[in-house]
Amino acid sequence: MSEVKSRYQKFRKQAYIIIYGTNTVSGKLFDLILLGLILLSVFLTMMETVAGFEAKYHDERIIIEWVITIFFTIEYLLRIITINKPIKYIFSFYGIIDLIATLPMYIAQIFVGSSILSIVRALRLLRLFKILNHPKFSGQSNQLKDALIGSKGKIIVFIYFVLISTILIGSVMYVVEGRENGFTSIPTSIYWTIVTLTTVGYGDISPVTPFGQFLASFVMILGYGIIAVPTGIVSAEIAKQGNEKEKNNSDESCTDCGAKNQPKNANYCYNCGNHLLND
Repeated sequence: MSEVKSRYQKFRKQAYIIIYGTNTVSGKLFDLILLGLILLSVFLTMMETVAGFEAKYHDERIIIEWVITIFFTIEYLLRIITINKPIKYIFSFYGIIDLIATLPMYIAQIFVGSSILSIVRALRLLRLFKILNHPKFSGQSNQLKDALIGSKGKIIVFIYFVLISTILIGSVMYVVEGRENGFTSIPTSIYWTIVTLTTVGYGDISPVTPFGQFLASFVMILGYGIIAVPTGIVSAEIAKQGNEKEKNNSDESCTDCGAKNQPKNANYCYNCGNHLLND
């Protein structure tokens, strides 16, 4: 009994290193194979909607999809078995995505046509950031995340202003143009306002009266400014955080890996863990 338990613990440890070990050769190879299968699955799901391809390669596609599904199922179960806190993984973001990725082919056996849901496997490509677990990428992604969080209040206020503006402009366009010119209701006029304000311009509805055309020109010009504002808000926040980071970092570089801008009073390199020779 103890020998069986020992073998199980050994298997569990080795499986954990392969599945969760991003810094090991086997772990990186596993992640690359996983990403390759995800890309293949997404490609096959898209090609399923191409009539010529589906008619010619239907059976082959089904076989490959089942192979990928079985691989994902085994991988999902191994992730639960090998981790110390399986409940935490199951209800985590990646855990839920991993579960959803395994279900489409099983659901398709009950509900015909639901295999198209395999496209949700594209969300698993977010694991690419796990493979690129380098301080440079991690630092930049964290900086962007912090900038978006820091800009949240301003962006919400801005979106609220845009929402009120579209309702007002849409209502005015409904009154100015009327049903005879395609502005059949205020919601339709608001739809036109949003399309024009975002510079999409489908052209399915367009003003005919001089005042309506003048107002449309104003909305078009306003649209360029509206597009620029969120970008400016986030850019300003990124620049602000960059300045704060420079204040908190020293000019010292790691003698081992050469990583620059080490945090002030840090004893170890943030990149390689090498001991820093602080004065």
